[in-house]
Amino acid sequence: MSWDDALMYCREQHTELTSLLSGTETQLALSELKSDNVSERVWIGLRFLVDQWMWVSGESLNYTAWAHNGDFMDRHCPQRGRCGALNKEGVWEDWNCDEKLNFICH
Repeated sequence: MSWDDALMYCREQHTELTSLLSGTETQLALSELKSDNVSERVWIGLRFLVDQWMWVSGESLNYTAWAHNGDFMDRHCPQRGRCGALNKEGVWEDWNCDEKLNFICH
């Protein structure tokens, strides 16, 4: 699903797209990605709004898991998209919100 479709699905069926507020929560999410039928990355509840990344749950973005060698500009002015995905290595990526990915609901 697209990020927006995944968000609507999660809100209707569960609570929210997941917010990864710690390394522990990221590790728990990664355990969900071990299946071969899961895409290389999954949507998480991270969105770039106005001029900052925010969790849709309203939680603060105190913990981050961007690539250490990643492009600084992608985090501060995303080039590919304005939605956050978690890849199978446990790294956050900005991604085109219209891309069809698996997702994790909280």
